[in-house]
Amino acid sequence: MSLGTDTDSDALVAAAEGDAKRYLRGCGGLLAFLLVWWVGATTTQPSYLVPSPLGSARAFLDLFATSTAVVVPVWGSSLTLPTGLAHLAETLFHYVPGLLVGAGCGIGLGLTMGWNGALDDWLRPLVRVLRPIPPLAWVVFAIVWFGIGHTGAAFIVFVGAFWINFYGAYGGVEGVSSDLTDAASTLGVERDLSMLKLVALPSAAPQVLTGFRTSIGRCWMIVVGAELFGAPGVGYEIINASNNLAMATSVAYMFLISLAFLCMDVGFRLVERRVLAWR
Repeated sequence: MSLGTDTDSDALVAAAEGDAKRYLRGCGGLLAFLLVWWVGATTTQPSYLVPSPLGSARAFLDLFATSTAVVVPVWGSSLTLPTGLAHLAETLFHYVPGLLVGAGCGIGLGLTMGWNGALDDWLRPLVRVLRPIPPLAWVVFAIVWFGIGHTGAAFIVFVGAFWINFYGAYGGVEGVSSDLTDAASTLGVERDLSMLKLVALPSAAPQVLTGFRTSIGRCWMIVVGAELFGAPGVGYEIINASNNLAMATSVAYMFLISLAFLCMDVGFRLVERRVLAWR
C-alpha cells in the first residue's frame, strides 16, 4: 500500500517539476522578446518608429485613464466606458454577430453537404469557386451594400467565420466511420435524420468545435482589417493612432486585442472540455 502511495507521490512531483520548467521556459522566452524589443527601440531613430516596451505599457494604461461614450446598436442608447473598453466594445458589436451567424451558417451547410451526397454534388463547384476569395476582398461590396459601419464590418467577419466553420463541419461529417453507421443501423437507427443526430454529430463534434475555436482567432484578424477602412473599433484606432505617429498607442490597442482573444480562447476551451467530456 505504501509502495503505491510513494509511486503516486513521485508522479505528482515529476508533473509539478515539468510544469515549473515549462513556465520558466515561457517566462524566459517572453523576457528574451522584451529584451530584443527594447534594444530595437533604443537603437532605432526616429524613436517613434519602434516604441519602447515601457512607453507602450504607459500608452496601454492611458487607454483606461479617460472615458468615451459608445452607442449600442439596435437599442440606440449610449454607454460611457474607459476609452480602451469603449473601442473594444465597438469592435465586439460587429465581431460577435458576424462570428456567431457565420459559424452557424457554415456549420449548418457543412454538416448538410457532408452528409447529403446529392447536395454536395450540386454545391461543391460553387464552393470551390468562392472559397479562395479572401474575406477582405468583400470590403468593397460591404461598403456599397451596408456602408461604413457595424453592419458592413459584421458582414466581413461573417464571410471569414462561414468558411472556417464550413470546412470544420464538412470534414467532420465526411470522416464519420462507416463502422459507426453500420453499428447504429444494426441497433435500429434507420432514418437519415436520426443517423445524423445520433451518430454523425457526436463523431464530428471535436472537429466542429476545433473549427469554431480557430474562427475565434482568425476573425479577430479579419475584423481589424475590416476596421482599417473606417468602421469604428480597435482596428480603426490603430490606424488612426499611426496616422498621428502615436505608435505606442497603436501597440497598446494591439495588446488589447491580444488580451481579448486570450480571454475568449480560454473561455471556449473550458466550454469545449465540458462538451467533449464524454471522450
